[in-house]
Amino acid sequence: MSSTEFRFEVRDFFMNLQDRICLDLEKADNRAKFEEDEWVRDEGGGGRTRIIQNGEIIEKGGVNFSQVEGVLPANIQKALSLDSKYFFATGVSIVIHPINPMVPIIHMNVRYFETKLTRDAERVEKSWFGGGIDLTPHYVSKVDAVFFHEQLKAVCDAADESYYSKFKAWADDYFYIKHRKETRGIGGIFFDKLDGAGSSMEEVFSFVKSIGNCFAPTYTYLMKKNSKISYDQQDKDWQNLRRGRYVEFNLVLDKGTKFGLDTNGRIESILMSLPNNAGWTYDYQAKKGSRQEETLALLKKGVQWV
Repeated sequence: MSSTEFRFEVRDFFMNLQDRICLDLEKADNRAKFEEDEWVRDEGGGGRTRIIQNGEIIEKGGVNFSQVEGVLPANIQKALSLDSKYFFATGVSIVIHPINPMVPIIHMNVRYFETKLTRDAERVEKSWFGGGIDLTPHYVSKVDAVFFHEQLKAVCDAADESYYSKFKAWADDYFYIKHRKETRGIGGIFFDKLDGAGSSMEEVFSFVKSIGNCFAPTYTYLMKKNSKISYDQQDKDWQNLRRGRYVEFNLVLDKGTKFGLDTNGRIESILMSLPNNAGWTYDYQAKKGSRQEETLALLKKGVQWV
C-alpha cells in the first residue's frame, strides 16, 4: 500500500468513526441531535465539527473530525525535532460534558500525523499515530473506575501486553494539573509517536481502531448507569468547580489545544471541549469526610484500578 493510500484509509476510518459515535451518543441520550458545521482551513484541509447540546443526559458535547495539511510552523517543527516542512494530520477528538454530576466527563482523541520535505514530495519522512482516552468523574466511583480501566486494558492487551501499564502511566503524567498538584480525573491511556517500530504501521492502526471502537459502548454504559442518580445544588456547585479544573488543563497545558492554535485551526472547533458553565471558588477546601474530599484524595498519579 502506498503512503497516499494508507493516509486516505486512515482518514476514511476516522470519518466513519465520527459517524458511528455520533449515532450511538444520540441513541443513548434519547433527545438531543448533533448539528454539523463543515469548515475549510485556508492553508489546507478542513473538517466536520459536530456539536450536541441540551439533551436528556448530555449538556454539551463535541465529536470532531479534521484533516489538515500545509507548512509546519517553525515552533512546532523545532519542538518535534523535524526537518520536514510539510505536514498532514487527521483525527477524531471528543469531549462530552453531562448534565448530571454523577455522569463523568469523557475525552478521546485518535490521530495520525505525517511529514514530508515538500508538499509534492512522494516520500513520507516520518509518520505516527497518537491519542488516548481518559475519564473525568466529578465524584470518583471506584466501581466505574475499575470498569473503565478494564475496558482499556482489554484493548491494550489484545495488541501488546506492555501497552496498558506504559500508556496508563503516560496518561497519569499527561493529564496532570501541575499547578493544582492533582490529576484531571482517573486517567486512562495516552500514547504518542507510535510509528510501527518493532511491528508495522498497519498493526498500530489496528490498535488505534480498537481504541476508537471501544469509546461508544464504554461511555454509553456509564451514561445510562449514572444519569438517573439524584443530585442537589451542592453537587452542581461541585460539578462546576471540577469543570473549572478541566478548563484550566485544556487552556494552560493541553498540547492538542496549542497545536490547533499554532496551526491556525478553527477556534470554535478547538474550544468545543469547554463546558457552557464552570466555576472557580477561591481557596476551596473540601469538608473532612465529604465525598468531595474522597474524590480529591483519588486524583493522584499511580492509582492502580486494575
